[in-house]
Amino acid sequence: MRKISLALALLFICNFAAQAQSPRKIQVAILFDTSNSMDGLIDQAKSRIWKIVNEVSSLKHSGQTPNIEFALYQYGNDGLSQKENYIQKILDLTSDLDVISQKLFALRTNGGQEYCGAVIGRSLSDLNWSANPQDLKMIYIAGNEPFDQGPVSFREECKKAAGRNIYINTIYCGAYDQGVRELWKEGAECSEGDYFNINSNEAVVHIDTPYDKDIQVYNDSLNSTYYGYGSLGAARKSSQTMEDSNAEMEAPAVATERAIVKSKAVYNNSSWDLLDGVESGSVNIEEMKDEELPEEFKGKSPEERKALLEEKQAERKRYQDKISQLAVERQKFIDEEMEKRAAEGEADDFGTSVNKSLMEKASEIGYEKETPDVE
Repeated sequence: MRKISLALALLFICNFAAQAQSPRKIQVAILFDTSNSMDGLIDQAKSRIWKIVNEVSSLKHSGQTPNIEFALYQYGNDGLSQKENYIQKILDLTSDLDVISQKLFALRTNGGQEYCGAVIGRSLSDLNWSANPQDLKMIYIAGNEPFDQGPVSFREECKKAAGRNIYINTIYCGAYDQGVRELWKEGAECSEGDYFNINSNEAVVHIDTPYDKDIQVYNDSLNSTYYGYGSLGAARKSSQTMEDSNAEMEAPAVATERAIVKSKAVYNNSSWDLLDGVESGSVNIEEMKDEELPEEFKGKSPEERKALLEEKQAERKRYQDKISQLAVERQKFIDEEMEKRAAEGEADDFGTSVNKSLMEKASEIGYEKETPDVE
């Protein structure tokens, strides 16, 4: 019996040590009401997604950069199955940022029944939420119908979330007091999350800066260092270009935010990009078959492949460093402008609501914001 107890104790210690050493996670599930009245909400999300990622990617825990994962659901859409309570999981928890953007830009609205308790419950049961209390786990649900509609009790789902250290944050698209009456505030407070209200029909105001054009030039150069390999390579490289275009169509500032994300470690494409794949250990360039390689690397000896790879890695780092340096100056410019606007009482939108609660909750459980300086 003592031997078994000792073995269990050692197993517990090993598991605890491994958990303590592994990078923390930040997991964010976004639940969008995609009924007819929510076009403005979706537009705000498209405009703010890269700003949200940039803000979250500035966080550190015990000096380590956390792994960031996003999931996406839609609910309240007549095009969805009634048997499924008009709910669809669009995207499981993933760190593939281009896929997140692709799925978000593909959302379309349609009339339907909005069941908040049911979609919260689905996200709790479907997703692979971390069990580590030091990992930040956030659900954001946005909509504008009474929070207690549908066959599933939001209060019961809130209890489940609270028991797993998952915060439910509610974003009511309408007047603050109306959201309180329709129980959106209670829907947040029951898991110690945050309640916000926004005007989802108001266009996002972007701040253009003197640094945006230069960042975009370096982004174009950065794109030239991505080399698709294997069966996914060509399609995913094309998808990267498409998400650049989607961001640009929203606003130049959105494209700039995306470019800044691409300069960071959080933007990792090891499943299809040769440079990221080699760095992560997913592939060995010296052992890859010629047909698996991008055109530029075909017909070369293992030594030639390695030399070309190192050349492209150096190029990528140079472009990323340039973008990072410009991003610091850009943020200083934006911060000064935001101070002026705060004095004028500028209202929250979807992105500012998400960022505000994410950073506050992260601080409460030991995360710190990294503030790089320009050399």
